[in-house]
Amino acid sequence: QVRLVESGGGSVQVGGSLTLSCAASGFTFSSHCMAWFRRTPGNQREEVAYISATGVTTINTASLRGRFTISRDNAKATAQLRLNFARPEDTAVYYCAAGGKYGGWCPIRTDEFDYWGQGTQVTVSS
Repeated sequence: QVRLVESGGGSVQVGGSLTLSCAASGFTFSSHCMAWFRRTPGNQREEVAYISATGVTTINTASLRGRFTISRDNAKATAQLRLNFARPEDTAVYYCAAGGKYGGWCPIRTDEFDYWGQGTQVTVSS
């Protein structure tokens, strides 16, 4: 059974830092792109960061770039998302996702991801 389990969510003050982890099992983690998305209180799903199977990272949203860092440990089958300089608008449920298309490169659409975690809440207090 495929599992993606996020952890590390919680409350953080504005300007603070938080690290989220995603533990994967039930599929070949090392051949999958891993990504983090978030769903805001307004129920909008936003992309946060992508990392290919070989560790190529992408953050398309300029306001997130430099504040979020995505990483992976293929040996441990985990992906991490580090948030620095947290802002209130970072408040959301954060989801990790795995995509096996494109030989480990990341899908271009969210619906192309194969597996999704249940999410972990991050609340940034002002």
